[in-house]
Amino acid sequence: QVQLVESGGGLVQAGGSLRLSCVASGSIFSNSVAGWYRQAPGMQRELVAAITGGGSTNYGDSVKGRFTISRDNAKNTVYLEMNSLKPEDTAVYYCNAYFPNVHKSYWGQGTQVTVSP
Repeated sequence: QVQLVESGGGLVQAGGSLRLSCVASGSIFSNSVAGWYRQAPGMQRELVAAITGGGSTNYGDSVKGRFTISRDNAKNTVYLEMNSLKPEDTAVYYCNAYFPNVHKSYWGQGTQVTVSP
C-alpha cells in the first residue's frame, strides 16, 4: 500500500506563486510515474503535470510555461511549482503515483488551491 500526503495549497492572488509537495510512503517511489491532477467544481479531473522516475516530464496545455514538476526520489517527494497563477487554476490538486510494473495507481487526499482575481 502506498500513502501520498499533499501539502502547500492555499489562497493566493492572481499572478502569485505556490509550491505543492507530495510525500510518498510504502513503496519504492522511484519506480513510479508521479503526477499532479486537479479538479474544479463541476469539472472532470485533469492532468496538470507528470514526471517519470528518470525525470521526463509532461504538462497539460493550460499550465505549460507556468508550472514545473520535479521530484526528489531520495525524499520520496514530488513537487509542483506554480507561477503566474490565474483564477482558472482554482481547484483541488491531487497527487498521483502510478507503478507501471504492477499497474497500480494511488491518490492523495487533495489540497485546495484558490486563486483570487
